[in-house]
Amino acid sequence: MDKQKNDGKLIVSVLMICFAVTIGVMIFALCRPNDKKSAEFTPPPFESTAQHGKPEVSENLGYSSPNRDDMSYDFAVCGNVTMEGDKAIVYLTNIEGNNAWIKLRVFDEQENMLGETGLIKPNEYVKYVTLSKTPEVGTKIKLKIMGYEPHTYYSAGAASLNTQIGGQIDQ
Repeated sequence: MDKQKNDGKLIVSVLMICFAVTIGVMIFALCRPNDKKSAEFTPPPFESTAQHGKPEVSENLGYSSPNRDDMSYDFAVCGNVTMEGDKAIVYLTNIEGNNAWIKLRVFDEQENMLGETGLIKPNEYVKYVTLSKTPEVGTKIKLKIMGYEPHTYYSAGAASLNTQIGGQIDQ
């Protein structure tokens, strides 16, 4: 009988040690610092050159609002993008009354980003976007307008306009 008591005590002791080791490993796994750096979202900055109101734009720049019914915000932009040095004249306008912040990116035919604006609040516009290289007249580009919900930066949708420097080719 003594042997059975000792065997029982030995089994209980071994189980208690296994349980303690398991708990220790779990605590270590949950509390150790995570060395892997996760990608953090960095909100885009607001456009420092944004102006309040609605711009007066020459008719030959094709300034219009190519909005769709399924979009949650309205904007206006030039379909006929012209250059002034390294600046593309776009007159991106966030229409008054919108509930979204917008920005614009300019891409070449290979989907390389040539330039982008900062965020523009409702009832603001930006005349130019500075490009990393100056495309020649006739170069095909894509204007991508992206909307963000204020303060959360969730997507409010995006629209693209295919055009070219000096004239419009597609909508």
